Amino acid sequence: MDVGPLLLAIVVAMALAFAFTNGFLDTANAMATSIVTRALPPRLAVTLAAVLNFLGAFISLKVAATIAEGIVIGDAITLTVVFAGLVGGMMWNLVTWYLCLPSSSSHALIGGVVGATLVSAGSSAVRGTTAVASILVPAVLAPLLAMLAAGGGTWLIYRIIRNVSPRIRSRGIRVGQIGSASLVSLAHGSNDAQKTMGVITLALIVQGTIRNEASVPTWVIVSSATAMALGTYVGGWRIIRTMGKGVTTIRSPQGFAVEASSAALILAASNAGFPLSTTQVCCGSILGAGVSRRPSGVRWGVVARIAVVWLLTVPASGLVGAVTWKATQFIGGFPGVAVMFLVALTFALGIYVAADRMPVNASNVNLTWTSCSLPRRAGFGIPAQAEEPTPAENPPPVPARRKRTAR
Repeated sequence: MDVGPLLLAIVVAMALAFAFTNGFLDTANAMATSIVTRALPPRLAVTLAAVLNFLGAFISLKVAATIAEGIVIGDAITLTVVFAGLVGGMMWNLVTWYLCLPSSSSHALIGGVVGATLVSAGSSAVRGTTAVASILVPAVLAPLLAMLAAGGGTWLIYRIIRNVSPRIRSRGIRVGQIGSASLVSLAHGSNDAQKTMGVITLALIVQGTIRNEASVPTWVIVSSATAMALGTYVGGWRIIRTMGKGVTTIRSPQGFAVEASSAALILAASNAGFPLSTTQVCCGSILGAGVSRRPSGVRWGVVARIAVVWLLTVPASGLVGAVTWKATQFIGGFPGVAVMFLVALTFALGIYVAADRMPVNASNVNLTWTSCSLPRRAGFGIPAQAEEPTPAENPPPVPARRKRTAR
């Protein structure tokens, strides 16, 4: 019996599962600032992000080509390697989501594929020069450029609106935030959905279903976009809370600057074919907006934890990818892939059950930030935290108390 089609089906299913986790992990990139400033209600925000993520997947296919051809040599890998790489990327996505820390799905996917390739075919199968030039260099520069763009944008916006009446300012910035957040969602779809397209295309090439020079099939584009949009709709509330509340206090003008600068960088990267980490771009923008207003208002401890996660992403996902490949080889053939597929699904279910003990959702995502831990659930003798009021941009002066004169 030819198990090739069954093996390909499992790889495609794992790729779509990765796209789903990519969606809810990166919802915060577009909507965290709009939710925290209350420019959009939480549920409406994630619904809008899901629709635009789906549409954005059809803008360009250059990133898919980079993933499919630029990381590893297709002739040196197998479907088992692709599968193991996807397991590594998906597991790391779930771990960082549980910890409420934003990480790069791009780096997790790349790390998983590279780790599995290294143990199966050796270092010669990895295109090191291409990976560094097209992936690692943009990953280092992206947060720095985002910080500068968002910091400069925040300064400029405050200069523009300083003499505008509060009513016009509030309405105008809210409309601007909705527009800029929508643009980030569209840009995210144009970049991140293509990573899944690229991996599925790589699997089809390895299986011999399509030729190396073939374009990405339409069903791959639609299924990848749909999986990521569904994940986005579920809403990565844990990451939204950290990015919106944990890094710094975001006001409406800063939120507009964050989203506008992030969208510009992500769209430019998609057009150039760079599989950019949208998470790093948006985190860098939030940090730049916070530093430009008040550096002491940045929670540097949270920033440090996020940076550690970024540093561990490639080696950690690569290690999981390598172990997964070794396990499938130990069990042998198609049964090995099937067993590890069930292991990955069991791990995902366990993470979900553990996270559900102290959930973050649309009802508590805007509660006052106290630490990197989650907001406590009301009940069991634990009171719910009070909702943090949105700070006014220019609060009215407090009238001086009139002194009483002696008669």
